[in-house]
Amino acid sequence: YFCCLPPSVYIVTWNVGSAVPPDDITSLFGPNVSDGSVDMFIIGLQEVNSMINKRLKDVLFSDHWSDLCMDTLSPFGYVLVASQRMQGVLLLVFSKFCHLPFLRGVQTQSTRTGLGGYWGNKGGVSVRMTVFGHPVCFLNCHLPAHMRNLEQRMEDFESILQQQQFEGGTATGVLDHDVVFWFGDLNFRIEDYDIHVVKCAIDSNKLPLLWERDQLNMAKNTESILEGFLEGQLNFPPTYKFDVGTHTYDTSAKKRKPAWTDRILWRLRRTGSPVPTHNAALQRGLTSWLGGATKVTQHAYRSHMGFTISDHKPVSALFSLHFPFKVNAPLVELQVDKEWCKASDATVRFTVASTYQCSSWDWVAIYKFGFRHHKDYQAYVWAKGENVTQVCQTLNIVGLSSPIQVTRQKVVPLTFLFLGYVYENKNSFYMPEIMRIDVLQHKDVTVEYIIWLNAALIEPQQHHYHHHVGSYIQANCF
Repeated sequence: YFCCLPPSVYIVTWNVGSAVPPDDITSLFGPNVSDGSVDMFIIGLQEVNSMINKRLKDVLFSDHWSDLCMDTLSPFGYVLVASQRMQGVLLLVFSKFCHLPFLRGVQTQSTRTGLGGYWGNKGGVSVRMTVFGHPVCFLNCHLPAHMRNLEQRMEDFESILQQQQFEGGTATGVLDHDVVFWFGDLNFRIEDYDIHVVKCAIDSNKLPLLWERDQLNMAKNTESILEGFLEGQLNFPPTYKFDVGTHTYDTSAKKRKPAWTDRILWRLRRTGSPVPTHNAALQRGLTSWLGGATKVTQHAYRSHMGFTISDHKPVSALFSLHFPFKVNAPLVELQVDKEWCKASDATVRFTVASTYQCSSWDWVAIYKFGFRHHKDYQAYVWAKGENVTQVCQTLNIVGLSSPIQVTRQKVVPLTFLFLGYVYENKNSFYMPEIMRIDVLQHKDVTVEYIIWLNAALIEPQQHHYHHHVGSYIQANCF
């Protein structure tokens, strides 16, 4: 399945102030989260509780914010593609099932800027990937606070851009990507006006008066590092600083001036990805055409004033990405012929693209319908075949079957997993060997998926994966 509509991206940024997550954050993802109209959800958090005892628990298990986001989005068909955390700065990327084949080359990076680069309370974390063949980067930052630190904010942002480098491809730096989304608690303030003028402008809905003195708006006209970054109009009140548990701006002795600290911006490359050709004139023409045809449209930019657990309000934005072309051919297709009622029914066929390089790290797993991420497998087996490579540098879901019915029997619960080998024609796989693992203990009938994974440095039973590089690729949408 391939969707012809421009892919949509919904981004959330929220400084959660070390708070415990609320019981329900569904409204944070917009009114249409249940209808599947959004293709990707990107969540950038700052000041996630990173006290030593809490951080140790998060390392051993998973943090409460990630679990809450997965629990909220997975029932609507979204899978966690990648996550990156640096102390209190957390970035999560979710995608619909049907787009997983086309999110490739996933990599993550983090840059500390606190205490001269030694502490990760400030800095940036990023996830990059190719989306339908186009390099896209998501960058979540927490920059230095206070009015006086404008210059330090710009220096830290420049340092983040310089230090974050990715492997392979043409987009090795953040700004090399066709599209960059930059968001977070950027900590820019409103200059000149005192707190009474700012509050009066907010109460009388004269927000344009404050836009003119917003540090980020002014810096975009003077700072070369911000050239090309765009932002929608700030038609919502400043999202900082509130008394926790209320909708009232700061009434403490410090009386912090309200400010739009929480922002979402985007940037397009001046030209598209290089076109390999010996004809320089043709190359220039195609590159210009690619760059000019890649567009980002913002459909919404708003705050969510109903959340009161932090002194910041969350901010969200909805975008559509218009690409001049889309890579829409999966690397592996899986076919399941019928319902599985007994062991002999358990057969899966694979058709592998000629460009796909099998790896000795490949493994096949069975997943329940609504799985949250690749570690949610019910059981797995290594899928070693002939003519495979010994080293793989990416984590790929290279095949995902259509739904299959697995009938669980009262007496003998069955889960089917397969050890694959390659036919002589080298372009299809047949999986006749069955590993029986009694992990499904119910008699009901549910929908299952078989996934073929190509993984680097992964032992699935260890429940962790390489921290830097990965790609998720699935075969079918359902």
